[in-house]
Amino acid sequence: MLRKLFKFHGGVKPQTHKNASTAAAIAPVPLPDRLVIPLHQAVGGHPRPLVAPGDTVLKGQRIGGADGSLSSAVHASTSGVVRDVTQAVMPHTSGLSTLSVIIEPDGADTWGELDKVNYLATPPDELRDFLRDAGVVGLGGAVFPSYAKLKPGKEGKLRTLVINGAECEPFITCDDLLMRERAPEMLKGIVAMRHLLQADEVLIGIEDNKPEAVAAVQAAIAAAGVQGIEAVAIPTRYPAGGAKQLIRVLTGIEVPHGRRSTDFGVQCFNVGTAFSIYEALELGRPLISRVVTVAGNVERPRNYDVLIGTPMDHVVRLAGPRADTDRYIMGGPMMGVRLPGFDVPVVKATNCILVGSPAMFPPPPPEMPCIRCGECAKACPADLAPFEMYWFSRAKNFGKAQEYHIFDCIECGCCSFVCPSHIPLVDYFRFSKSEIWARERDKSASDTARERFEFKNFRQDREKQEKAEKLAAKAAATREKVATEGAAPAGAAGGAEAPAKPKPSVDPAKLALIEAAMEKARLQRAQATPRNTDNLAADVQADIAEIDARRQVAKAPDNAPDA
Repeated sequence: MLRKLFKFHGGVKPQTHKNASTAAAIAPVPLPDRLVIPLHQAVGGHPRPLVAPGDTVLKGQRIGGADGSLSSAVHASTSGVVRDVTQAVMPHTSGLSTLSVIIEPDGADTWGELDKVNYLATPPDELRDFLRDAGVVGLGGAVFPSYAKLKPGKEGKLRTLVINGAECEPFITCDDLLMRERAPEMLKGIVAMRHLLQADEVLIGIEDNKPEAVAAVQAAIAAAGVQGIEAVAIPTRYPAGGAKQLIRVLTGIEVPHGRRSTDFGVQCFNVGTAFSIYEALELGRPLISRVVTVAGNVERPRNYDVLIGTPMDHVVRLAGPRADTDRYIMGGPMMGVRLPGFDVPVVKATNCILVGSPAMFPPPPPEMPCIRCGECAKACPADLAPFEMYWFSRAKNFGKAQEYHIFDCIECGCCSFVCPSHIPLVDYFRFSKSEIWARERDKSASDTARERFEFKNFRQDREKQEKAEKLAAKAAATREKVATEGAAPAGAAGGAEAPAKPKPSVDPAKLALIEAAMEKARLQRAQATPRNTDNLAADVQADIAEIDARRQVAKAPDNAPDA
């Protein structure tokens, strides 16, 4: 029986450009002269370095430990010597640097000790920790640590586990080739994920322009004899590979902004993630390589199995870049980012190296005024109003941009693709988001500083009050002791206790502060150093001696005035 499919709002149908890179099988890449492995490759905290320059490492050895509640470990992609732990340019259009481990391969490619695990006999929390330490992250582009997503939600189980094999972006075919060639292994990873999530059913969504992949996955399911897992061919439409869009197509569920798909009993993972989970659990291998498409301005577009940290130009040389190559793009033409150089490393998020040229990517036409035609709103898969967000972003009215749900934008590029005025709408939206985030960070820092200042004042006031109370208690105890010692002799001599004289009312806290000040003055006088008069003139010394003598006479008991 055919499964009922649903539609998502908007979307476009650009030229796919996929056939050229699927003509040959996935190929290995020779070891480069050096590997540059960034420690921060996933969403969350920055892994802490576990190696130092001069250390010898084995393939699969952990070189970056997961740090914080949301983080993922990093491993050596081959055996060799750590030459440095330093800042290196990361594969991002900003050209910023990040802490990286630079390894010189020894050529032996020797594996370290591999820890396998029986997921059926291991508690779920231990399995998640194992996958965290294996460095498994989402390979569909988000690079979110997979262990954090492998939780069944509030009900303790899921209704549907969605596996994303849509791969809708033009030029990218790494998932297509992985499903064709490694479907049985991928299926074993899916079964393990289903066990962790306690999912009732598994739906593997694959665009219908990949018939070989659909057939390979269906054959693997039939050979394994597993129930409740189905490979579903879905209509080819960009961006059907978005998590929310694929969930909508397969289940009809719309996940609203601010809610998690697990709240609706659904979770989504990429096919490459499923394969890496298989390798981690059944082979003990951490995530140290991935399939990468090399396409665009090259003679031989192809998919390669690339070690993490390999320089991109080392991989592209295998595909034969043409002479007019002037750029590398990580990802596809719709959502990819232009890289700052040719030698930046392949990371876990690298699904494609799109080689460009001036002829392939000519300068965009000049930006024209928005005519409010509404084509962008028709194409937006998130059902937003891009033309409104554009106006407010351009005017830097970020509050109004947020009212139009700018953070629901998935930056797929559909609006820019259809805009007749050639407005780079996604660039405006990215600018607005970054400005809003910056202002929120500044506000958060200001609020934190204010809270610290207020707490400091409160602490100082509290300490003053506690000190005054202690001094008051001590003064009261002293008065009580003096009163008790003075009353005893008087009662013994007169035979009767004299009536107590009324005492003036004095604030205990004020009296304690006065007594403390007097005591401090007495200590200062006691610790004062004697005056040195050796260097003074003779007549001045005589005057000082005369004054000191008069003071001594005045203090003598015989000179006290008569009562």
